Amino acid sequence: MKLTVVGGGSTYTPELIDGFARLRDTLPVEELVLVDPAAERLELVGGLARRIFARQGHGGRIVTTADLDAGIDGADAVLLQLRVGGQAARQQDETWPLECGCVGQETTGAGGLAKALRTVPVVLDIAERVRRANPRAWIIDFTNPVGIVTRALLHAGHRAVGLCNVAIGLQRKFAARLGVQPADVHLGHVGLNHLTWETSVRLGGPEGANVLPKLLAEHGDAIADDLRLPRALLDRLGVVPSYYLRYYYAHDEVVRDLRGKPSRAEEVARMERELLEMYGDPALDEKPALLARRGGAYYSEAAVDLAAALLSGGGSPYQVVNTLNKGTLPFLADDAVIEVQAAVGPTGPVPLPVPEPDPLYAGLIANVTAYEELALEAALRGGRDRVFRALLAHPLIGQYGYADTLTDRLIAHNREHLAWA
Repeated sequence: MKLTVVGGGSTYTPELIDGFARLRDTLPVEELVLVDPAAERLELVGGLARRIFARQGHGGRIVTTADLDAGIDGADAVLLQLRVGGQAARQQDETWPLECGCVGQETTGAGGLAKALRTVPVVLDIAERVRRANPRAWIIDFTNPVGIVTRALLHAGHRAVGLCNVAIGLQRKFAARLGVQPADVHLGHVGLNHLTWETSVRLGGPEGANVLPKLLAEHGDAIADDLRLPRALLDRLGVVPSYYLRYYYAHDEVVRDLRGKPSRAEEVARMERELLEMYGDPALDEKPALLARRGGAYYSEAAVDLAAALLSGGGSPYQVVNTLNKGTLPFLADDAVIEVQAAVGPTGPVPLPVPEPDPLYAGLIANVTAYEELALEAALRGGRDRVFRALLAHPLIGQYGYADTLTDRLIAHNREHLAWA
């Protein structure tokens, strides 16, 4: 089995390598190719990756290359974890929206749209090359904004599934608080990427007993602290929102908070410099503890589980993925991309039935889905008016004055990445 990671020079990659090494019985990788144009980073990450495999007794071969076509040739699955524009572009995404009084964040709002515009054309080019190399290869997208990128891939006819680590992170935390194994926790995970709610927490599978009320009653304070939302709000909702819902439920508070401290991009850039220095140590043969603060926790477990299910029918029978709606949420079009529990196998994911969401969530899901449709249109066809329409549709913006100003700033800060600008 050959797997290729595009963006393999990322400081995330050792987390993925560690998972491949530990879970080799679930996903027996014979050749793992790390593709990245950043030669110096790739050498550091590749060296650590080989040492991790050696320490854990994995017999697979790790190859590093800047040649995308060589890297994807014959691959059974291709994982995408690229960042167009690097941390410098992320710093901008998190900064200029704040100047207009809007959330500055790399996956939602105006910053998220900027990232989508930079990313979608690049990902589609990669996907076409994957299709030419092996039409049966699966593309697993971890590149943000996952919902929009996955929608672009699926609308272009690619064998693609979107993956996010929010659900698996919540599953692990809930399991620890309930004193059970993570595999025993089945989430009623409903919504869009970075816009989800846990409407149930069942033990033993989709038909198991719902322990969400017990979880909230006994651990509501800790869960609220993790989300940085009031406990009283969780009690009133009766569900657990993703921490990304804080951008919606406490927008102005978040803007004030973000304006008062260094950006996450600055924090990550400092962390990356430290991690890359660690990766260069020839004695290091395991992922460093600092990596847990970089983000992407449990990404490796989620990625291994998904790849195993798609390639061999192994892995967990139910997994949270981004895939086509196909009637799952009746108020959305069939070709919308949603993030829900699905039965996953070699023919792809099939969403499990979902109780119709409360209008409180359904309305926001429908609103953001409309924005994502307009965002994809802007990413594919370009043009100032299409960018403006997407920003005007986003519930975190929604006013024409903000949308006009943000459109100009988005284009100014991203001109080098926008072929039409």
